[in-house]
Amino acid sequence: MIDDLYTLEARDGIRCSWNIWPNSKVSVTQDLIPISLIYSPLKTHSSRPLVEYEPVLCRKCKSILNPLCQIEFSSKSWTCPICLTNNFFPTHYKSHISQTTLPTELAPQSTTIEYILATKQIFPPVFIFLIDTCCSLEELSYQKSSLQQILNLLPSESIIGLISYGKNAYIYNLSNTNSYKSYVFRGDKIYDLQMIKDQLGLLGNDYRKILDGVRNFLMPIGECEFMADCIVKNLEKDQWPVLTGFRPLRCIGTALFLAITLLEIAYSKCGARVVVMAGGAASHGPGKIVGEQLVDVIRTQFDLKNGNNQYYKDAKGYYDNLAMKACYNGHAIDVFCCAIDQIGILEMRSLCEKTGGFLVLTDTFKSDVFRMSFRKMFDRDETGALLMGFNANIVLMTSQDVKISGAIGPGVPLKSCYDNVSDIEVGMSKTNMWQVGHIDQHTTIGYYLDLNNTEPENTRPWAFIQFQTKYQHPSGHIRLLITTTKFPYTSTANVSKILSGFDQETATVIMARLATHKSQSENTIDILRWLDRSLIRLVKKFCDYQQGLPNTFRLCKELSLYPQFMFHLRRSQFLQSFNISPDEKTYYHILLNRENVTNSLLMIQPALLQYSFDCPQALPVVLDLSSLKKEVILLLDTFFNVLIWHGETITKWSKLGYHNQEGYDHFKSLLEMPREDAQIILNDRFPVPKLQETEVGKGPERFLKAKIIPTNIPKNDTITESQSYLSEDVSFKAFMDSLIQYTVNK
Repeated sequence: MIDDLYTLEARDGIRCSWNIWPNSKVSVTQDLIPISLIYSPLKTHSSRPLVEYEPVLCRKCKSILNPLCQIEFSSKSWTCPICLTNNFFPTHYKSHISQTTLPTELAPQSTTIEYILATKQIFPPVFIFLIDTCCSLEELSYQKSSLQQILNLLPSESIIGLISYGKNAYIYNLSNTNSYKSYVFRGDKIYDLQMIKDQLGLLGNDYRKILDGVRNFLMPIGECEFMADCIVKNLEKDQWPVLTGFRPLRCIGTALFLAITLLEIAYSKCGARVVVMAGGAASHGPGKIVGEQLVDVIRTQFDLKNGNNQYYKDAKGYYDNLAMKACYNGHAIDVFCCAIDQIGILEMRSLCEKTGGFLVLTDTFKSDVFRMSFRKMFDRDETGALLMGFNANIVLMTSQDVKISGAIGPGVPLKSCYDNVSDIEVGMSKTNMWQVGHIDQHTTIGYYLDLNNTEPENTRPWAFIQFQTKYQHPSGHIRLLITTTKFPYTSTANVSKILSGFDQETATVIMARLATHKSQSENTIDILRWLDRSLIRLVKKFCDYQQGLPNTFRLCKELSLYPQFMFHLRRSQFLQSFNISPDEKTYYHILLNRENVTNSLLMIQPALLQYSFDCPQALPVVLDLSSLKKEVILLLDTFFNVLIWHGETITKWSKLGYHNQEGYDHFKSLLEMPREDAQIILNDRFPVPKLQETEVGKGPERFLKAKIIPTNIPKNDTITESQSYLSEDVSFKAFMDSLIQYTVNK
């Protein structure tokens, strides 16, 4: 069954919490882990069939012809698995289709297929870059150099715009080749659409004339590359003086409004994104999150809990409105936060979350996290196209016995008239259609389902699911991606068969997304109790034990890792607020809700690899204090950070320079192995994690000790006093003992 799970994910980008479904709604509610799908639309980018003709639709429900349909070759008809309607093939299919000659969409391997649709007008992708000129000259220089590199790498047909902001915001004219010209907008003034049109000279109602006027500010990079490079090169630090005891004035909110409005005027419903570089908090104009004086401290977890932040509500409402405006126009917003202090990710959360844009958090524009992530954002595939999808519309269709509770992930819900919508609401609910401004190979959305079986036993053998994702390809063409799959039903009495289809990895991610969603409106302690109750009742139902006898408890293999995942989730940064700022916690939540199962599990339970002379390759080890040995090197991967840790003996040998001496090539090789593996991780992941190398007793070691499970191990030859530490965290053994006690005694 495990192989089938990974095969389904590799072929169709789908993982399901339960891969064999009970045929009774009562049974589902008792399992406490909902039937849910984790779907990555563009995951199977290179292997899916690509055809250049229109799809065949069901005349009733508008689902699309797929390999799971029943075909009647004699009558040249097909039965829709979603609504069971019989449909006749189009005329041009009837003369060619047979048992030996099938169209591409009916081939067994075409459960995921992509159509290139006929498009009247092709628009290349549009990018507006927002540059922060309030930061130091050094930070500004790193922004400029990274942006200049990207402008040189973009496809020549890509349309770009440039906006800088400080106390005021500046929109740059890219068409003037003789001198630099910009339009200045006051940072503390609230503008509307007509005011921006008037100030930019976009007069009248003729769309073509307005588009010609906007062309001064949004131009193909191939036509304005020299001018854009000159503008960026000559950007200067904001000239407005910053008094002692005051913050620089940043009108991030105004700059964002200008960019979003400019796109709305000229490229509504076309693929576009706003890329924001922010070196500090919004402190001026609409959307500001902190006062101008340094004595006004940026809100903390305690302030939010007690309602002591005067800017939070207004700022959040302002950015929420901007996010909805961008999303319904089909545009995405990316935010690169590069500051030591908070900049307002909590308030700006919806900008990235609703539009599907990227969010990167680091401490400086100089860091590899910003520089490499910014560059990787514009990577291309083997054909030279950007690895992006724009203005995506995702439709979920289900067979009549399955209802849709909602979705958690990037996007916003759209109005729909679909009947199979559940009364149970989860996340973006009451619909089967969602809009996402941007999707890529990592974009993953969680869909929560509810069985609609009114009969005690469902008679249909299969539940059918179809995803229809319509999006703009970077080439400008509109594409339609279809993924169709099915899941078997079984009797509620067949508990062992239902359990055999349990995907504990996906279930963990599903519950983690639910927990983070609940955390926006519920207290952490209530969420932890909910997780504990769900775990106890799940284990109680499926595991073997005798009432009142803990020593008889046996954890079945299908649940062997799930309690461990829940243990790490409970103590993770997603649910704990100690030593985590509101911005950091929001950042973790956003990334968890957009990543696939593998990456999400890595966030919940980090990976720890051991390098030693005893093994020629990296060896996975447990997140335990006992893994911190003298003669090993450890690599900790938390998804957000990669840490290389040297044991005490390794550190001594390194300081003595043994790796530079003859006869110690094996030691030199040992030192290089984790660095090479870390580099592979950095090259493959987005956002690029922060890489650090440390040793026993050094500051970064705290990241490792924060993740390992506390145990009571006496000091010995492998664990020194310097490696031991005190913790109030419960050990995994104590956690399991408590779980067993609650399970067998209640």
